[in-house]
Amino acid sequence: MKDPFIGCKRPLPLMKGLAKEFYDWCRQGELRFQRCKQCGSFRHVPREICADCSSFDWEWVRSSGAGTVYTWTVVERALHPAFLQAVPYAPVVVEMAEGVRLVSRIIDCPPEDLRIGMPVRVEFEAVSEDISLPCFRRT
Repeated sequence: MKDPFIGCKRPLPLMKGLAKEFYDWCRQGELRFQRCKQCGSFRHVPREICADCSSFDWEWVRSSGAGTVYTWTVVERALHPAFLQAVPYAPVVVEMAEGVRLVSRIIDCPPEDLRIGMPVRVEFEAVSEDISLPCFRRT
């Protein structure tokens, strides 16, 4: 199965602030999430303050890379020209072992094969010289 996203000129994340830090780790082949040093809770998307205890004391912690499919939707009609060749595709929400959820895609898995609870593992797709995006593969 040919990956329709390869070579796709899709919109990319802005590389500034905490988002840049997140994607810098991804470019190095590491999925990292913020963990509060006060209460230990993980969070994503990156932000300065803990939603659980309001602490500003946090650290980047390497993820195990393991997760499960939490939910998905099937996109039948591209809402951006960059995705015209990719439809139908299924953006997924992956629940990571650390408890955070990440929106991404599953490589080599047609939408009809997706299942809630399906185990997946992170991989990284280099989409530019500066940006690698986390995506997932069935395990």
